Amino acid sequence: MTSKPFQRLICLAVLLLGTQLIHAQPTYAQAQNNQESQTMEHDQIHSTIETNNSAVAAGDIESVLATFEPNGVLMGQPGMPAMGTPALREAFKQFMAIDPKITVTSHEVIQADDMALHSSTWLMSGKTPDGHPIEQSGFSVVVLRKQPDGRWLMVIDNPFGDHLLHKK
Repeated sequence: MTSKPFQRLICLAVLLLGTQLIHAQPTYAQAQNNQESQTMEHDQIHSTIETNNSAVAAGDIESVLATFEPNGVLMGQPGMPAMGTPALREAFKQFMAIDPKITVTSHEVIQADDMALHSSTWLMSGKTPDGHPIEQSGFSVVVLRKQPDGRWLMVIDNPFGDHLLHKK
């Protein structure tokens, strides 16, 4: 037979443990709020990509640069990174010369706190300097970081994320 003080101690331990387990489980409302918050964040992340693509199509280099962190990196071609605002400006200036129109055909966002990975398939149409049509497609990988003001900016933009698949 166990003593009364020991029984009370066990009851108290069970009560405290049960209380902690109840508080550790998110309620349906909390889970719903977390899901809605994450969906909003993912929409903001994708919006940064769409803003960039629209600015490229409009030839608005300042708006393009505003979607990047100051030391952001663009892989304009596989193995040829452009890092920092001056290099990004030059790379996009050259790219805009073909009058590109980019369409994201599907995308996915993976987020970890203030970092996000945006993966997408894309189609691009444009014109060579002599007016001939260009069409390309690919797989893009973009790393973004949430800024103190809540905006998501690109840190790394690699529109040729699938180039290794085509290497022999």
